[in-house]
Amino acid sequence: MKRTLPLRLAVTFLLAAIPAARAHAQGGGDVARGKYLVTVSGCNDCHTPWKLGPNGPEQDLSRMLSGHPEQLAMPAVPALPDGPWAVVAAATFTAWSGPWGVSFASNLTPDAETGLGKWTEKDFVDTMRSGRHLGRGRAILPPMPIQNIAVMTDADLRAVFAYLRSVPAIKNRVPEPRPPVMATKGSAPSPTR
Repeated sequence: MKRTLPLRLAVTFLLAAIPAARAHAQGGGDVARGKYLVTVSGCNDCHTPWKLGPNGPEQDLSRMLSGHPEQLAMPAVPALPDGPWAVVAAATFTAWSGPWGVSFASNLTPDAETGLGKWTEKDFVDTMRSGRHLGRGRAILPPMPIQNIAVMTDADLRAVFAYLRSVPAIKNRVPEPRPPVMATKGSAPSPTR
């Protein structure tokens, strides 16, 4: 009996360490912390398509973090009048249009072809720090709050990446951003007389 107690304690400590070891993904990020940060940062608000549910708009969690739905072809952006209205959003909350053009929420799942599956932790951190795709490409466009994300700690960014690597991969090719349409004064159709 006395010899089994140390063995039982060792097994208990070992079993307790397994979830902690699983909480760390490639690069050492803490998956549980990453999930928390993704949740409180509102990443799902734009990167998870919304649908109409029984109580109104709700996130379609079957497509969690998969970005703008590939099969949803967006028509031309409606013209905005001069004045304080400057942004238009799709009903899915995954496509946005403003003075920067049209941006589509990226697929953040670990799908190798259409998401972050081929990204390294360094690619992710560099992107979030620089505000440029893969840390060197095109600018990350609004409404992505890159100015807020860029000031996260390295540990927090690694944790977010670890969590994104842990979610189910969803194949969903998001369209490329569209440049702004330059309107000229007086180009709007005149009212019928």
